[in-house]
Amino acid sequence: MTSGRARGVDAWDRTIRLWDVYFAVAWAATLALVLGAEHPPWPVRAVAAGLLVPLVPWYTAFGRRVLAEDPPGGRRALWYLAGTLALFLPSAVLAGETRLVSFALVPQCFMTLRMRGALVAVALINLVPVAGWALLWRPGAEDLFADALFAVVCLVFSGVVGAWIIRIIEQSTERAELIAELDTSRHEVARLSAAHGALTERERLAREIHDTLAQGFTSLLMLVQAVDAELDADPAEARRHLALMEDTARRNLAEARALVAGGAPADLAGASLPDALDRLTARQGAALEVTGPVRTLPAGVEVVALRACQEALTNARKHAGSSTRIGVHLGYAGDMLTLCVHDDGCGFDPAAESSGYGLAGLRARAAEVGGSVAVRSGPGDGTTVTVRLPVPAAAASAPLSAVACAVRSESP
Repeated sequence: MTSGRARGVDAWDRTIRLWDVYFAVAWAATLALVLGAEHPPWPVRAVAAGLLVPLVPWYTAFGRRVLAEDPPGGRRALWYLAGTLALFLPSAVLAGETRLVSFALVPQCFMTLRMRGALVAVALINLVPVAGWALLWRPGAEDLFADALFAVVCLVFSGVVGAWIIRIIEQSTERAELIAELDTSRHEVARLSAAHGALTERERLAREIHDTLAQGFTSLLMLVQAVDAELDADPAEARRHLALMEDTARRNLAEARALVAGGAPADLAGASLPDALDRLTARQGAALEVTGPVRTLPAGVEVVALRACQEALTNARKHAGSSTRIGVHLGYAGDMLTLCVHDDGCGFDPAAESSGYGLAGLRARAAEVGGSVAVRSGPGDGTTVTVRLPVPAAAASAPLSAVACAVRSESP
C-alpha cells in the first residue's frame, strides 16, 4: 500500500487484527450453519463444509500477509483471491448457507484489488453461487426469485461498502506518506538547525578569539620587539616591558579560561564597565572620560562596549604610531551608552578600509544587539569609530542597553 517508511505509521496496519477476528467469526458461523442445515443431504453438506476448512490456513499463511503488505492489484493478491474463489464458489453452489462467508470475502476483494477488478470479483462471489445453485437443485420460481434478489442487493451493497473501504485505504495511505514526509522534513530541519547553530557558534568564537587572545598575542609580540631593542641600551625599560609581558600573558590566560567556560570577559568579571575600561585604557596609555549616571547595563551590551574599545585601542597602537594620543569617552544617556575612542594619528581613507576581521567583527557584534558602527577618518586627521546600540523604551526602567562609540585608527 505504501513505501516501507510509511508502513510503520499506517493506521491500516494497526487494524489488521480486527479483520482477523471478523474473518474468523464469519467463517465459524458459516461452517456451523452449513453443518446444521437440513438441505441439501448430509454428504453434500459435508463436502461444502470440507471446502470451507482450507480457507483458514489459506488466509492465515497467505492472505493475511497480502492484506497487510501488498499494494492493490499485485500478483500475490490475484493468486490469493483466485485460490479463495476456487474453494468458496463450489461450496456455495452445493450449499446456499455457505454464502454467509461472502461478507468476509467481499471486503478482502476491495482491500487487495483495484476498483474495477474488485467489482468483477464481487460479482462472481454474489452471482455465481445463485446461478450454480439454481442449475444444480432446480428450485421453485419463488425461491429462485428470492435468492436472485438477495444476490443483487448484496452486489449493490458490496459496491457501496467497497468504494468506502477503498477510500479509507487511500486516505490511510496518503496520511501515512504525509507523516513520513513530515518526519523526513523534521529531521532535515533539525539537521539544518544544528548546522546553523554550529556556524553561529564558530563565528562567535572567531570574534572572541580575535578580540581577546589574538590581540593579547599581538601585544606580546610588540613587547618582545621592544625588549629586544632595549635589552642592552635601557635595561630598566626592558624590565618594565617584561613586567607588562607577564601581565599581558596572565590576562590572556584569564580570557582563555573565560572563553572556555562561556562566562563574562575577564575584565568584566566582578567589575563595572567603567572599571574595566579604566584598567584597559591604563594599560594602553589612553585617557578615559566618563559622563552621565553610571548604571548596570545588560551583559551583552557591556561586552560589545568592552570589545569595541579593545579593538579601537589595538588598531590605534598598531597603525596610528607609537606617539599617538588616544582619548576614550564613555557617556551614559537615558536610552543610550556612548563609547568614543579618538586618536590623532595618521588616519586613513574609510572608502579603502582593509578587509580585516576586526571592524567586520565589531559591526557583527553591534548588530546582534540592534546597534550600528560608523567610521570617520582621513589621511592626517586621526580616526573615530562610532557604534550605537539603542535601548527600547520598555527597557528604560530595567538595566539599560548601551551604545558604544569607538574611535579607531587603521591604515588604508
